Amino acid sequence: MNSGPTLDHVRIVLSRTSHPGNIGAAARAMKTMGLHRLVLVCPESFPDPIAEARASGATDVLEQARVVDSLEEALEGTVFAAAMTARRRELATPARWAREAADEVVALAHDADVALVFGNETSGLSNEELGLCHMPVMVPANPDYSSLNLGAAVQLMCYELRVAAIDPGAAPFLSGQPASFEDVEGFYGHLQRLMVEREFLDPDNPRKLMARVRRLFGRIRLEREEVGILRGLLSALEKKT
Repeated sequence: MNSGPTLDHVRIVLSRTSHPGNIGAAARAMKTMGLHRLVLVCPESFPDPIAEARASGATDVLEQARVVDSLEEALEGTVFAAAMTARRRELATPARWAREAADEVVALAHDADVALVFGNETSGLSNEELGLCHMPVMVPANPDYSSLNLGAAVQLMCYELRVAAIDPGAAPFLSGQPASFEDVEGFYGHLQRLMVEREFLDPDNPRKLMARVRRLFGRIRLEREEVGILRGLLSALEKKT
């Protein structure tokens, strides 16, 4: 089966990668599974000959890679982002195991761009970066030794994505047009501004309120029309008061 058209919509995003060899290993892992869209957020060293050596022939993936200054920029134009994490986080949406997460990512990738995000080799993704993504994803590793090399993690997830892409029967039914990253972030910004104006949110003492709001809406997959309704409601409340 040809999984290319679906996997063409998948971005692999590496945030703040410290060792160029891991970038090369990720490129190799991607190419073996038919993925080619690599986005690098503030890599410590790129381009780099070590990355080229570790890519083992996947230099075309490296040459096409985009380098950006923030995760927000990396996610522009996507409708869904899954974030790899090795531990459960406070105030994060419920985590999914790698296999079921791959099914959902692929289902959304049929019609729109999606992203799979990996953090720094030492510290992983920050809570702020995780908050920009819709779904934390975990690998059911040995709880006594869950450390997984970045290149190996990318290989594992690219494999799961390919399996899901060649078995469309595993993908859940979706309805409506999913909201884009920009749509959802615009809603959060609008909501936060109104909350501050109405003194519901103290910007000097936020008490993780916006993180809780993100978790609340992160439990569902907002559609573009739904975001429009929510934004319209907020605008009406602004005018009313």
